[in-house]
Amino acid sequence: MATHKATDTQDKIQGKIQGKIHGKIACLLGGGFEDSEFDVPRQRLERAGYHVEVIGTKVGEELKGYKGKLTTRVERAIDEVKPEDYEGLLIPGGHSPDTLRADERFVSFVRAFDQTKRPLAAVCHGPQLLITAGLVKGRTLTAWQTIQEDLRQIGAQVQDEQVVVDDNWITSRKPADLEAFSDKFIEELRELEGRGLWPQTESPAQMSV
Repeated sequence: MATHKATDTQDKIQGKIQGKIHGKIACLLGGGFEDSEFDVPRQRLERAGYHVEVIGTKVGEELKGYKGKLTTRVERAIDEVKPEDYEGLLIPGGHSPDTLRADERFVSFVRAFDQTKRPLAAVCHGPQLLITAGLVKGRTLTAWQTIQEDLRQIGAQVQDEQVVVDDNWITSRKPADLEAFSDKFIEELRELEGRGLWPQTESPAQMSV
């Protein structure tokens, strides 16, 4: 079983290589997440120079994917994080979103992050958190097949496509979409930086490791 562990040092080294600094990506995660829907975007983002920070209910809590292929630990508790400190938000699918949306702290985080208009990426069952946050009416997105009908009933415009972008939202349907999903998320983060809406350069002090 694979175990995920990321360090700020690795991110600083990556930032030095690229000559840029990228922000942290908040990843809202609970037990029973879909293994690949966490791991593939995480790896792609970290290779691109972003630190994916796992946010859960309790620091150090071990979280297992429902397929049993991946284990990770909570790096930050939901009570100690602020949406404005993150450049992007990642919501993997599986059973995790349905668990998290029963906790108003996670729902409030999603709602507040959306107000920043920074990239928000949700895959498969991830839009369940967007539903509970009351954000989907009038928006255009996609999700796992069974969630698509829920979205329509609420008043969302649903597209059964690999990746759907609507303003700051990036959504996808299933594990088969993950490469395109990750590509688009990174593209939207780069665009945010290109428009000067997120710092891109480090001071000498920040460049030290």
